[in-house]
Amino acid sequence: MLNGFLGILYREFSVYRRKAAKQILASSISPLLYLIAFGYGFGNKVDIGGMSYITFLVPGLIAMASLNQSFSIAQELNITRFYFHIFDIYLTAPVPPVQIVMGEAVYGMFKGFLSAGIIFVLAFIFGVKLIINPMFFPAIIIHTLIFTTLGITVAMLVRDHGDQATVNNFIITPMIFLCGTFFPIDRLPVIMKWLVYFLPLTYSSKVIRATLTGGAVDYNYLLIMSGFAIVFFITSLLAVKRVEG
Repeated sequence: MLNGFLGILYREFSVYRRKAAKQILASSISPLLYLIAFGYGFGNKVDIGGMSYITFLVPGLIAMASLNQSFSIAQELNITRFYFHIFDIYLTAPVPPVQIVMGEAVYGMFKGFLSAGIIFVLAFIFGVKLIINPMFFPAIIIHTLIFTTLGITVAMLVRDHGDQATVNNFIITPMIFLCGTFFPIDRLPVIMKWLVYFLPLTYSSKVIRATLTGGAVDYNYLLIMSGFAIVFFITSLLAVKRVEG
């Protein structure tokens, strides 16, 4: 019944297994540099909301790294579509579009979970003490689902790598820097503060940070995140159907 879903997962994990060491190393470099630059640069000298800056930073890095890895499914799908035409095989096989989306989404979420785990290891090495609320787990699941389904949607809509780079430059990169990953949103200008609440990472950053620093989890934010996940799952399904047609 789910043979298509399982087949896609098998293919993706088989490919990933051959490049796992390089992927893990590559996904560790950027967070490590941020921790060295900002962690040692500010460390315990800067206080944000009653916590040291490095404690504030680590949940933001978890949100950022898991976003990047989950959304990177877009680039991988572009390669399979434009160069190897493997995605064309999925479309011509008797596999329902929903199973294609589910298979790629689970793979993208796995990459997001792995990157979050890497940040936890780095945080331990840097001596950052996190308080893990059980709500962290549904939060990271929804967060990675949001951005992997967004990545699938984008991958189906772009026509080449140039279009993909445009999306990264004008949507993903600004979101990473403005949505509370590196500094509180309330320090943004009023107009920017209003705009970032239209972006899903704003809610992910707040919920993930609350679940790791002992803060109160705003369940309305978790509900909004779930709304984004549902919307992007639907758009990814429609985008796959559009390519299939």
